Amino acid sequence: MRTLIALAALLAAAATTAFAQTAKPAPRAPVPVTKPTGPKSPFAPPAFKVSIATEAAYPPFNYLDRKGLPAGFEMDIAQEACMRMKAECEFVVAKWDDLIPGLLDKKFDIVMSSLDVTPERRRRLGMSRRYYLSPGAFIAKKGAPYDGPPSLLRNKKIGIQKDSMHADWADKSFRRSAQLKRYPSVKDELTALANDEVDAVFGDKVELWLWSQKPEGKCCELIGQDIKDTQTLGIGVSAGLRREDIKLREAFNKAIGEMMSDGTYKKLNEKYFPFALN
Repeated sequence: MRTLIALAALLAAAATTAFAQTAKPAPRAPVPVTKPTGPKSPFAPPAFKVSIATEAAYPPFNYLDRKGLPAGFEMDIAQEACMRMKAECEFVVAKWDDLIPGLLDKKFDIVMSSLDVTPERRRRLGMSRRYYLSPGAFIAKKGAPYDGPPSLLRNKKIGIQKDSMHADWADKSFRRSAQLKRYPSVKDELTALANDEVDAVFGDKVELWLWSQKPEGKCCELIGQDIKDTQTLGIGVSAGLRREDIKLREAFNKAIGEMMSDGTYKKLNEKYFPFALN
């Protein structure tokens, strides 16, 4: 009897061991994993990318700073416009003769390099709204009695750069009332003024003012009123874009308009010039 009981106990133990070896453990519930996330940027991602080309050789409108990067009045306007368009902008420096061909070949998207609006450029490009205008102006020796209307210069000697739009305006306005002396360059006519060879010089206001800030130009100052004649002196400077890039041109124009209406443009203007350019 004891032998039977012991045998039964051994069989039960063996069965229990076999069940434990063959039974699979119940699956555990998955533990959720939270991926670490950094703080969200407060800035919206750029809506698109734009490349802006300039010659960087016409200070203070466009030039290279000490780090070799494009800078100047136009580049400040460009950066402000990019921010308002929510665009990621890249600045490119190119030779003057390569600017418009490069734009048309899609090497860049916008040219901002003091492009005067001309009929030919309007035919080839999609010009933006004007973002600056440097009017015509006179410069003479300090203390000269000509600081008034252009009529004060009748019978006087006026220096002009030959084959220029300023010469065209002087021809139209002073053909019979003043002595017009033509020079091959602006530098030549200003040297003539400093040497008392002419009584005044007529030309681009910014260019004349910049010269008056140099040691050789300390003798002289701007006189009289600004001359704005769109038929002869043009309507100003705009950015050049491809004609088909209508949405980009509209966005750029909107940005320029906002800058002019909210005072931003005025602040940028005053950073570089003591007079308004629009």
